[in-house]
Amino acid sequence: MRTTHSRGISAGSPWGTDPLEVNEVRIAGYESNIPLRLYRRAGVRSLPVMLYFHGGAFVSGSLDDAEFAARYFAEHLSVLVISVGYSLAPKHPFPAALEDAYRTARWVDGAGRAIGGDGKRLLVAGHCAGGHIANGLAFVARDRGDVGILAQALFSPMLDPSMTCLADERHVASDITPRQCLASYRAYLPQASQRLHPYAAPLESMRLAGLPPAFIATARNDVLHVEAETYAARLIGAGVPTQVMRYSNATHERIAYDPQALQDAARFFERHLEPRAVTIG
Repeated sequence: MRTTHSRGISAGSPWGTDPLEVNEVRIAGYESNIPLRLYRRAGVRSLPVMLYFHGGAFVSGSLDDAEFAARYFAEHLSVLVISVGYSLAPKHPFPAALEDAYRTARWVDGAGRAIGGDGKRLLVAGHCAGGHIANGLAFVARDRGDVGILAQALFSPMLDPSMTCLADERHVASDITPRQCLASYRAYLPQASQRLHPYAAPLESMRLAGLPPAFIATARNDVLHVEAETYAARLIGAGVPTQVMRYSNATHERIAYDPQALQDAARFFERHLEPRAVTIG
């Protein structure tokens, strides 16, 4: 495990100038090893754990793309943030990325004390394809029953492989296009039947009850905002506590770096966390 230290926490953080510890480790995944990057405040143990999944439309992206959001949450919440370098398509199609997420959650449960976290208090979050994976993990956790997720936050998630709920790109200044979405879904879900699987196509699911509370951040300038907001409405209809926010000045890519969206998500998570961890020393 490699350890580095941040230069200190950004202005406005409730934790003052305490540094972050940043560690890297690899664990066994579904088809290949999974790189993880762990962020936590020095000298704190038994923290709730947040798994964060970077964007990249299933076919690209890395831990570095998640750096801003992961650090933000580690700095502004009393949590251990684990950024997950899940397997990418087309080399690793569905369900590889989702199973990597599940294996990470199970690893956290077993390694919690060693890494300063409490795997029984788990949050998930992600952007773009990472939002899809975070939400898919919520389904898997509910159905398998051996992982408990307190809450989820999805930033401009890709949720509809059928692409029936896209905004009209002629009226939206989106930095992701329907053609890019189609290519990404086909890379990740090469079989037509996979595009209807509830873990991959939550808008097709008839069983949404029992999922963890959700925060869904959408961007006005994103062809995907309609499907995300449609999904939020269906979660609400299924009795899942859900907060959906549209950010008028954000785009699909930039929402993962939007201070207001991140702040709103942090406040959402705070409401679903137990009392904060105690500093040791």
